[in-house]
Amino acid sequence: MPELPEVEALAQFLREHAVGAVVGRVDVAALSAVKTFDPPVTALSGRDVTGAGRWGKFLGLECDGLWLITHLSRGGWLRWIDEPSQTPPKPGGKSPLALRVHFFTPEGMTPAFDLTEAGTKKRLAVYIVDDPKLVPGIARLGPDALEVTEEQFGEILHGASQRIKTAIVDQSLLAGIGNAYSDEILHTAKISPFATTKTMSAETISVLYEAMRSVLTDAVRRSVGQDAARLKGEKRSGMRVHARAGLPCPVCGDIVREVSYAERSFQYCPTCQTGGKVLADRRMSRLLK
Repeated sequence: MPELPEVEALAQFLREHAVGAVVGRVDVAALSAVKTFDPPVTALSGRDVTGAGRWGKFLGLECDGLWLITHLSRGGWLRWIDEPSQTPPKPGGKSPLALRVHFFTPEGMTPAFDLTEAGTKKRLAVYIVDDPKLVPGIARLGPDALEVTEEQFGEILHGASQRIKTAIVDQSLLAGIGNAYSDEILHTAKISPFATTKTMSAETISVLYEAMRSVLTDAVRRSVGQDAARLKGEKRSGMRVHARAGLPCPVCGDIVREVSYAERSFQYCPTCQTGGKVLADRRMSRLLK
């Protein structure tokens, strides 16, 4: 899932490549992806692209008073195409394409970007609004993970009363962090994913806050300026524990472990984070019964 660093990089990419262009045709390939109907997507055509923005994990393109907002969900991505096909896609096909936006640039180019979604569970969402706050998911967001102060961060955690892994990915509490970077932040801070927020000391919260800022800032620095097609690889290359179950921890050499639940999983290092204790994996426990 694209998280704060990748979405910030995509917003910057759009500022550099799309701002100043004029929106041409907008092709909808997955009708279910479009969550608003007034204004229609056709209202974007002919408008100047005037900006791009990010709200948590939401990405937005400003088109002269209207916003195209998207949430890429777990399998979504933005793909820039210098020479797109001019043949409109067929709605409802098996292609991962959800939406294509064509542009006319001042240089006479006609690029486009595709919003695509891999997998069978289609959750990518597109909204056309005149104010980003009209998007329900944006209206519910907590403070941005890179803008929240340490004092606010502490108040949020003490008011949550839940496991820290759950708290820092809750977008209504803190915007922008997902499964991958939460693993990296907790590993950097040397905190167990099962630690309880309400009992955390001020010192522990301070360490966690600094780890959050360090991990996210470094990821943004590595991501911004990258071609959109390379961002996924850049994200994977910077991970120390996430998606590395069974591999050695780069800090201490212990084996990175995994806990699976529902449709997701998280990874951690026992030596760095839990005093050597291996956390119970409920999915494995059920399989062994």
